[in-house]
Amino acid sequence: MKMLRLLLFPFSLIYGLIVLIRNWCYDAGLFDSRKFNLPVIAVGNLTIGGAGKSPMTEYLIRLLKKDNNIATLSRGYGRSTKGFLLAGANPTAGQIGDEPAQFKYKYPDVTVAVCERRVDGIEQLQQNHDLIILDDAYQHRAVKPGLSILLFDYNGLNNPHMVLPAGDYREPFSGRWRADVIVISKCLVDLPVVEQGRIITAMAPLPYQQVFFSSINYMGLQDLKGNNVAETIDQNTTVFLLTGIANFNPLVNYIKKQTLRVIQHNYPDHHRFSLKNISKLADDFAACTAQKKLIITTEKDAQRLGEQQLSSLVNRLPILVLPISVNFLNDQQGAFDQLVTEYVRKYR
Repeated sequence: MKMLRLLLFPFSLIYGLIVLIRNWCYDAGLFDSRKFNLPVIAVGNLTIGGAGKSPMTEYLIRLLKKDNNIATLSRGYGRSTKGFLLAGANPTAGQIGDEPAQFKYKYPDVTVAVCERRVDGIEQLQQNHDLIILDDAYQHRAVKPGLSILLFDYNGLNNPHMVLPAGDYREPFSGRWRADVIVISKCLVDLPVVEQGRIITAMAPLPYQQVFFSSINYMGLQDLKGNNVAETIDQNTTVFLLTGIANFNPLVNYIKKQTLRVIQHNYPDHHRFSLKNISKLADDFAACTAQKKLIITTEKDAQRLGEQQLSSLVNRLPILVLPISVNFLNDQQGAFDQLVTEYVRKYR
């Protein structure tokens, strides 16, 4: 793998130069970056997936939906449709993408939209909404958000800051300077203060940038309809773990703290599960002789299990979902909430 990355390094230099030139053109005003007359919050990261954008977007929805008419706007990665599309009452991942489908499923009273061109999407939404949250939009420079929240996965901070294709960065590490807020996500719950200080020093935030630390809060198991269930994981449980996410390590580590009997069916990020995939899971589950066995998946993966062609098989399996949420370290939640709500109030 290291040799492959070394061979790809020249292409990373070319890619990085192109991204730097593109960003310079936006910063210099040569490319148009549209600002809108309503609060627009962008959530994103510098690397390819796995930093916790969806839980952060959901955190913002919960924080702001009571006092605002919110719309979320995503690209809709992996969807079969094109252009601007509003999510209906029961959207599928194939129609709008797995993450937007998850937002609509959990927050049916919130408008969820997808559009490759975010400017077009905001133009469609701004007439009937007073707040727009852009999911995974940090590199979408055509829109100039009023508040940019940039996420970094704690577990990848020590990896080389190398851009694609040799590295995992979508743009150079210097791109962090556009952010208003930096959140180090997926931290240890008891992350030492000394380590936090080291990270802040390495991040070198500008005076206007605030840095927060957060961890994953794993919640109780639910069925595919979102109902809480009484099932729990213990050392005698065999867990069949179905994942198609960018970074499954925190989830696997969490489950292995409760049981070492983990059988993982892992697929690439945003993978569209096939009948063959689910049949393999069903066969392995049926062949397992353990007295206590569970099938567990993530919220995002659960959206892709809702496709019509999978329903007959999925409905026969006892698949459970493990939801997650954001937990701020150092009692920083109040400060983060105030920063976000004060930004929104300026438009009032």
